[in-house]
Amino acid sequence: MKLRKTLIGLAIALCPIMSNASIFPLSTKDSTKKEVKKNWYDNIAIRGYMQVRYNRLLETNSQLKCEQCDRSMGDGGGFFVRRMRIIFSGNLGERVYFYVQPDFASSASSTGLHFGQIRDMYVDVALDKRKEYRLRLGQSKVPYGFENMQSSQNRLPLDRNDALNSAVSNERDMGVFFMYAPAKVRTLFASLVADGYKGSGDYGVFAFGAYNGQTANRPELNNETHIVARLTYPFQLKNGQIIEPGIQAYTGKYVLPTDLRSTGVTSTSNFSYLDQRAAASFILYPKPFGIQAEYNIGTGPEFNKTTKVIESKPLKGGYITASYMVKQKQIFIPFVRGHYYEGGKKHELDARSYHVKELEVGLEWQPNKNFELVTMYTFSERRFEDLRTIDNLQKGRLLRLQAQLNF
Repeated sequence: MKLRKTLIGLAIALCPIMSNASIFPLSTKDSTKKEVKKNWYDNIAIRGYMQVRYNRLLETNSQLKCEQCDRSMGDGGGFFVRRMRIIFSGNLGERVYFYVQPDFASSASSTGLHFGQIRDMYVDVALDKRKEYRLRLGQSKVPYGFENMQSSQNRLPLDRNDALNSAVSNERDMGVFFMYAPAKVRTLFASLVADGYKGSGDYGVFAFGAYNGQTANRPELNNETHIVARLTYPFQLKNGQIIEPGIQAYTGKYVLPTDLRSTGVTSTSNFSYLDQRAAASFILYPKPFGIQAEYNIGTGPEFNKTTKVIESKPLKGGYITASYMVKQKQIFIPFVRGHYYEGGKKHELDARSYHVKELEVGLEWQPNKNFELVTMYTFSERRFEDLRTIDNLQKGRLLRLQAQLNF
C-alpha cells in the first residue's frame, strides 16, 4: 500500500514536466533527422529477356533459309538461342538518361555462336523540364518504320518483315537524333508497351537525325551521313481503341564493305550507292482486334544476276498483320501476317537480290508476365541470289517455336 501511494505521488509530481513540449515533444518523429542523399547509381534499372527457338518441325525444304531473320532455319539448324539481352538504364541526372543493351547471343561467324555485342548504347539529353524535347547520342534504332522500332520482346511474328527491315541491319546505327513528343503522348507510348498492346516504345512523335549509314557495329566508309525523319501520332477513338498513322523517310550514300563482296563481282559506282526510302505505317492496337501494316519504296544496291554487277535499283514491299487479343487470367493472341519484298539487301553478300512472299499464322500464349510461347506456321517462297548462288528459288513450309523468358 505504501509503495502504491509513493508511485502515485511521483506521477503527480512529474506531470508538469511531462507536459512541457520543449522537453518531451508530442511528435514521435526525429525533427533533426536529415534527408538521405540519393546517388545516381540508385536510379539504375536492370531487366532483360531470352528467346530460344526450334524451326525444324514439319519442315518441307531444308534449303529454305533466311540470313536476315533466323540463321537456324533450314539445313544445319537446331535448338537456337536467338537473343539473350540484358538492359541497363537509368537517369544520371534530372535531364540525362542512359541506355545500354548488349546481346550475348550474337553470331561472330557461321561456326561461332553466343558472342557478346552491343545493340544499344546511347544517352538522352532532355532540352526542357518536361522532357518533351530530347537529343539522343550514340548507337540506337534509326527512326524508320514501326515494326523496326518495336522490340523483339513485344513483336508477335518471330522475325521482322523483309521489306522494311532490309533498310537498316539490326535496326540500329551510330548517330544523333532529335525527338519531340508531348508529355501526355510519351505517357501513352509507355502504357502501350507496359499494358501488353505491342507498342513500339517512345521514339517521339517527330524524329529527325543524322547517322553513319553503314548499320550497327560497322565503321563509317565515306564522309557522308544519312539523314532520316519520322512523323507519327497515336489517336484514341471514342470506343477506346487507338490508331497510330505514320510516315518516314531517309536518304544517304551506302558503301558495300569488302567483306560483303564475292571475288569477281563488279560495281557500276565503285561500290558506293544511293540509299534512300520512304514508308507509310498504320497501326490499330489490339484492343482486342488489331491491325499493323507498313509499305515502303526506294532505291538501293542490288545484285544483277544477268550482268553479274551490283547496281543501284528500285525496291518495294510491305506487310500486314492482323491479331486478336484475349485477356483473361492468361493472354492468348492469335495472329496472321503476310509480307512481300522485291529488291536488294545491302547488308548481305553482294547486296543479295530478293523476291519474297510469305504467309505466317501463329499464336502467342502468355501464362504470366515472365514467360511467353509462340507457335507459328510459315508458308514461304524466297528467291535470293548473289554471285555464288544464281537462280536460287526456294519454296517450303515449316512450324516454328519460340520460348521467351522476361526478367
